[in-house]
Amino acid sequence: MTTINDLLNLLTLDKIGENEFNGISKTVGSPNVFGGQVLAQAINAASRTITNNRVLHSMHSYFLEAGNLEIPITYNVSIVRDGGSFSVRRVTAHQGETTIFILSASFHKKEEGYNHQIEMPKSIKQPEELLSWTDMLHQFGEAIPPRTKGFMEIERPVEFKPVEVVNPFNKEDLPPFTNVWFKLKGDVSNLDLASKQQILTYISDYNILAAAMNRHASKAHWGNTQTASLDHSMWYFRDFNFDDWLLYSIESPNTSNARGFAKGNIFSRDGKLIASVAQEGLMRPKG
Repeated sequence: MTTINDLLNLLTLDKIGENEFNGISKTVGSPNVFGGQVLAQAINAASRTITNNRVLHSMHSYFLEAGNLEIPITYNVSIVRDGGSFSVRRVTAHQGETTIFILSASFHKKEEGYNHQIEMPKSIKQPEELLSWTDMLHQFGEAIPPRTKGFMEIERPVEFKPVEVVNPFNKEDLPPFTNVWFKLKGDVSNLDLASKQQILTYISDYNILAAAMNRHASKAHWGNTQTASLDHSMWYFRDFNFDDWLLYSIESPNTSNARGFAKGNIFSRDGKLIASVAQEGLMRPKG
């Protein structure tokens, strides 16, 4: 995948029955299905059963089994409730007889009310001052550890520019946070809100556990630690556009019991808070 159109084709499921959809998978450099793909495809399935113009405002999910890249994923949607203001859907994802993922999503009618948000982090370098993953690969490719290099070489419809660049050869613990700018490749005009939310959900599973790993960087890295997303929640606050860079600001309040917890906020460049994310992931030392 190299552009937004490739990503939209991946996330738009085939309808195979009443409230039942099929999807395929594309690798992001992992041997298993990327969690962000399953999240976004499940949201696509849930959204396709909403007929009253309600807008997704939150979702909560659990990853139960690693997905097989070679087997289609079937998404079954249960209509839990269509109330006066909110609609709730439950999505179950299967590969064969195995349930790999479950998600609940809530949709809200448009209403006016109070409005406030936290401020965007101050003194953050702007994207024009930073190297992208692609830039790093071209400039430092031979010095990048093989596993990380292989991950970075995968073509993606999203460009990432980390504000804090971790040197894997400096064995020192780092502050438990990370900030990453991201931008889509290709024509992003004419995207409806549902599509933008699904794309944002896909991207939200990138980079988030890095904040938890940073705190233990003197001994832990992606090569000696088994990692996997365990659960993922997201809250969607405001409409937005993908025509400029967005900032994913992530911090990790806790690691314990071979699990890391991280939470993040996604801002537009002008400081508008678009969404918040929370995830706990497996962080199990190997050996």
